[in-house]
Parts: sequence; C-alpha cells; structure tokens
Amino acid sequence: MVLKSTVTIGYNVLLSLSASVMSQELRPEFWKHYALTELRSAEWEALCDGCGLCCLVKLEDEESQEVAYTKVACKLLDCQTASCRDYPNQKQHVPDCIQLTPELLDTIHWLPPSCAYRRLHEGKNLPRWHYLNTGSRQSILKAKKSAAGRCISEEEIQDDDIEDYIVRWFR
Repeated sequence: MVLKSTVTIGYNVLLSLSASVMSQELRPEFWKHYALTELRSAEWEALCDGCGLCCLVKLEDEESQEVAYTKVACKLLDCQTASCRDYPNQKQHVPDCIQLTPELLDTIHWLPPSCAYRRLHEGKNLPRWHYLNTGSRQSILKAKKSAAGRCISEEEIQDDDIEDYIVRWFR
C-alpha cells in the first residue's frame, strides 16, 4: 500500500519572513520551555528544519505498519533544495497534503526519527545539527539529513515502479 502524503510544516514561510520579524515572534529556546501545544504559530513553523523527508512518498505494510521511504518526492518539492515550490498554495495542487499539528503527532507514525516535531513529541531534544541549535540552515546538509539533491519528482516515475525507489539513507 502506498502511503502518499506530504506534510505542510512551514519551511518556505520561514524563508520569506525577515529575521527581525522572526526574532520578535520567537521566544528564546522556546522548544525547551514550552509544550508543542503552547507554541506560537511562528515557533511551530520554526521547528521545521526543511529536510523535505516528510514530502517523500512512503510505502506502508498494512499488516505490520512498517513504513519504507522512497526517494520519490511530492511534485511540488524542489529536489535540489528540498523546499516546496508553491508553499502558500500547495493544498490546491496536492489535496492530500497534511497540515501537521500537535494533535496529529499522536497518529502520524511515519515522520523520520530526525524530525524536530517527532523528537519533541517523544520528549527528546532537537538534534545537534538543527539550525535552531547551530544558527545555520546549512547544518542539515552537512549532517546529511536532507532530501536536497537526493530525491526525484513523482512526475518522473511510473507508479508501478515505486518499490524500485525505496531508500534507507536517512535512518
């Protein structure tokens, strides 16, 4: 069974906001001091590291619920930068795109282990390479935790060939 869903979490919104606006809306080390349900909108969006892994097509075994990731990305994901090409309007282009919320974290089991939302929901810290810890959006690339440069668009493959694109490079 193909679990084809993408998650809207805000990386592209962050890129369009000025640093001064973001700093006014983000409380210092907010991820350490507030529950996910207590975060302001900008803080929730800021948790996204922009990896793009949530925008990859996943395959789920119906019996075991085991999830396999593919290197096949949503048609809107820019495979070189791992950012959405039309973030403000993605639901118009991809109706099954999921708007991630704190409440959904209880039901979504396929977010990658490195995902900030998943990690904080599980009571873990942000990864050392997360830009909120390092101050650099390049940290994710150096840590090899991004889909940037490692995926292909779903428009480039035949649906029947999806299993040929299973990867394990982000575990």
